[in-house]
Amino acid sequence: MTGRDPDAIRKRAISALAILLGGFVFYTSLNGPFESLIQRSVFVAMISALAVLMYPLFYGTRLRPLGIAVDLGIVAMITGSAAYITANQVTIMTELPWAEPRDMAMGFGTLLAVLELARRSSNWVFPAIVLVSVAYAFFGYLIPGQFGHRGFDAGYLTEIIFLSDRGLWGMLVNVASTTLAAFVLFGAILLHTGAGETFFDLSARLGGSRPGGAAKIATFASGFFGAINGSTVANVATTGNFTIPLMKRLKYPAPYAGAVEAIASTGGQLAPPIMGTAAFVMAELVGVNYWSIALAGVVPALLFYLGVYATVHVIARRQGFRPVMADDLPDWRSAMTATRLAPILAGLAGLGFGILNGNSIELTACYGMIAMIVAVFVARICAGQNPLEVGRIVVRALEEGGRGVVIVGILLVGAQVFVAMINLTGLGVAVTSAVLAVGQGNLALIAVLMAVVCLIAGMGLPTSAAYVMVAAVFAPALIQQGIEPLVVHMFVLYYAALSVITPPVCLGVFVAATIAQAPWMKVALQTLRLGATAYVLPMLFLIYPGMLGGGGMEAIARAVISGTVFAMAMAHLLGGARLPGPRPVSVLWLAPALLALLPPWSATIGAVVLFAGLMALSRQRNAAMPLPETA
Repeated sequence: MTGRDPDAIRKRAISALAILLGGFVFYTSLNGPFESLIQRSVFVAMISALAVLMYPLFYGTRLRPLGIAVDLGIVAMITGSAAYITANQVTIMTELPWAEPRDMAMGFGTLLAVLELARRSSNWVFPAIVLVSVAYAFFGYLIPGQFGHRGFDAGYLTEIIFLSDRGLWGMLVNVASTTLAAFVLFGAILLHTGAGETFFDLSARLGGSRPGGAAKIATFASGFFGAINGSTVANVATTGNFTIPLMKRLKYPAPYAGAVEAIASTGGQLAPPIMGTAAFVMAELVGVNYWSIALAGVVPALLFYLGVYATVHVIARRQGFRPVMADDLPDWRSAMTATRLAPILAGLAGLGFGILNGNSIELTACYGMIAMIVAVFVARICAGQNPLEVGRIVVRALEEGGRGVVIVGILLVGAQVFVAMINLTGLGVAVTSAVLAVGQGNLALIAVLMAVVCLIAGMGLPTSAAYVMVAAVFAPALIQQGIEPLVVHMFVLYYAALSVITPPVCLGVFVAATIAQAPWMKVALQTLRLGATAYVLPMLFLIYPGMLGGGGMEAIARAVISGTVFAMAMAHLLGGARLPGPRPVSVLWLAPALLALLPPWSATIGAVVLFAGLMALSRQRNAAMPLPETA
């Protein structure tokens, strides 16, 4: 491959622009963002140019010359619009200018260009939804009944979409260009300075030596990695390429192997600190501090993984799935070396310093990045590594961070336009009225309706985009029932995240099935079995405020106890744990799970006692009839 090879040139351009974007994020995190419209428009221009390079149109086909022309047009359109906004940002923010034909052309041209990039980086579903919302704003006067509205002309929509901070350069774009981008870059530096290998080795040591060890490795590893990269599909594609073949090599059924990885990767989107990048967006939508969101997500995430781990363990004991051989497990000493641990501990220390010092979220992340960079240089140079090679590690981390922010950034630009159209047309109010009319004031029925709608609306969408869309349209229905906004938004987030493994459009399952070489429907059914607890977990948010940290220590303790009993009882039911007597007797595991859903303390205590009694009976039965030792 020569230097004149177009593909080589494109790859170098991607690296250079990704490093430049990573440097932009680092600089603005350390020194503070530029003026709002400047920060956002420059960010959109950079991620759009990088997206064009990463996802070229008609690449590898005879139509590539046409694709190059279209790609150049997209870059010119978005860059020109960003430059125009930057030059006129004072006028836009102070004088609210009228839209002229030039503005209309630039506004709608930029919107179409961004949606085309969203189509390339994800799929056609998201851009189609955004276009429908814009069409609804145009032609709503043609719709009768409560879902109709007076309609808006092209000039007024241009002023909202293009000549304001509510559309293409809106609040979600600000989140993407500051706090979200800072934590994506933090995660990239963390993984590239040794945390990736450490997390995987730690996962292997924690779960590999137990029955069903390979599935437990997948559970731990996917949780660690998912909490940082925040994408189910990306998580399945990375950790799944190791964990799924490992499970199959140990004679686990292929659909089961794919399902374990799919459900474990989904939980990463719900685990702090990043929570599928939705935590930062939620902080803006709800109007609370980001750290409050992260703390609220701790207990639900632990219960999610407790349910998955316990189900995997019960199935492993029942089926006789073997642990991973000791020779295949990493040594503790190699996994816990100073070279690996120093950047992780330094990064956490940097975050802690920023939090205690009361700094902004992005500056706090920057302190963590600086601490990791210093630690990796000191640790590796002391270990005898070449300083230039250590510097290349940092540069690669900047590049990966720049790449990592592209997809979510593009999606949030489009999602912001969708939110602007929903707010402008009042669709959220109309949907809320319809849901409340069907629910007739019954909170349980309204919650079930909301859950189903969120699962359907989020299908085919990345988590961040799905969350924004369902939150904008459907969250008000529960808030009007007197539920705290944070509780409602966490409820919506969970079901938006679970849509990625819910048939028929289950992207995470599709990827896992491809790696496992198994029919996707079989993988989907096994995933639903392993993740059934997760589908009920958000309902506990409505029953127990302490689940998300509200109501004081007593409420939190009660929520943790009830949630634990529910997760464990469901794990034994779904895993097929046997009780003395005929097989149908095993349905008794459902009793403590149902008791755990009831609000009174007496029900919680009864659930604990009943579950403990069933566990004793199950162990007695297993002692009388030993389980198989090998697969």
